[in-house]
Amino acid sequence: MTDKVIRNLQICLEDGSVIRGEVFIQNGKISRISETPIENFNGEEFDGKGYLAMPGFIDQHIHGASGADFMDGELHGTEKIVHYLPTEGTTSFLATTMTHSPDHIHNAVNTNKQFIGNRNFKGAEMLGFHLEGPFIHPEQRGAQPLQYIHKPSIEMLKEWFGAQLDDLKIVTLAPELDTNFEMISFLHNQQVVSSAGHTKASFEIIQSAHRHGLTNLTHFTNAMTGIHHREIGVVGAGFMNNNLFCEVIADGVHLSTEMLKMIGKFIGSDRIILITDSIRAKGLPDGTYTLADQDVTVVGQKATLQNGTLAGSVLRMIDGVKLMKELCHFTIHEIQKVSSMNAAKQLRVFDRKGSISVGKDADLILLNEDLELQHTFCLGELCFSKV
Repeated sequence: MTDKVIRNLQICLEDGSVIRGEVFIQNGKISRISETPIENFNGEEFDGKGYLAMPGFIDQHIHGASGADFMDGELHGTEKIVHYLPTEGTTSFLATTMTHSPDHIHNAVNTNKQFIGNRNFKGAEMLGFHLEGPFIHPEQRGAQPLQYIHKPSIEMLKEWFGAQLDDLKIVTLAPELDTNFEMISFLHNQQVVSSAGHTKASFEIIQSAHRHGLTNLTHFTNAMTGIHHREIGVVGAGFMNNNLFCEVIADGVHLSTEMLKMIGKFIGSDRIILITDSIRAKGLPDGTYTLADQDVTVVGQKATLQNGTLAGSVLRMIDGVKLMKELCHFTIHEIQKVSSMNAAKQLRVFDRKGSISVGKDADLILLNEDLELQHTFCLGELCFSKV
């Protein structure tokens, strides 16, 4: 890789301060951040034009984009997603599976693991897998196919990912179906995130699951028990338990603007993790697409099954960021937390992702004053330019 300097930037640092300066990149890493221009630089120079530099977005829950789905188990399809994601500011992600037959999940995992750590595919970096289902509650399945739902099984996890659960980062499950929280405890010991989703759990079950290692709530408020004045459910746990991260789909469809404002106000930027939960239709025109062999109709920002059930999203991360900024009046520092830093910490990659710091991967996005994406750098390589 050629040494590079990006000059003339406003740089959002890890502590939230913003400085004017330049970023030096060597071998895909940030080697120096300087407020003083360095003359006679022997390498590639890039003019940042005064744009705001922030860490690239991390999407820990995404199924597909640009006509492809990770469950397709096709290299060229995943490569399309990897190329597409920098156009919305995403520089790293978890390939998210969904409820399907064991063989289908196994094939998707085996195919896509080739992208992990493989820099032959220019674009966003796959950090591992988010297994959404099949260990979910049938009555909260959403768009997950009923016939493939299964009780939590550690043996199935080992069949798909090996005894050490290589490359598995998050498992979404219904904790009320996990006998004695055996899977949650096992995942915790393996440093894999347990996330409650597609669940009918009570508040107390979530609290107990947390004591066994549960740390995340999948697409918060969607496909989970809501707040009742005598049983505040999973949603209540998200508001009350300060140790739970809450995934949020900020597309204006999955959650009302009032709910997004309430989440911003009462949960706050330290625990929100913005996700897209996007499907293959993202980046494509309205029409009919497929999700786990089911027809999905996309009109505008809304993707639904034939019965009207929401079926993922077509949200771009940059649009979710702008909506949360508008509704919650988040500062730039708060925006970098919900779009990158929090996910990096939860996924145990904060040593190399999630902030603009010396020694970390050169995953950078450049934004104008309206938070419109201008450029995306993945490991120092320019992967998207608006113009």
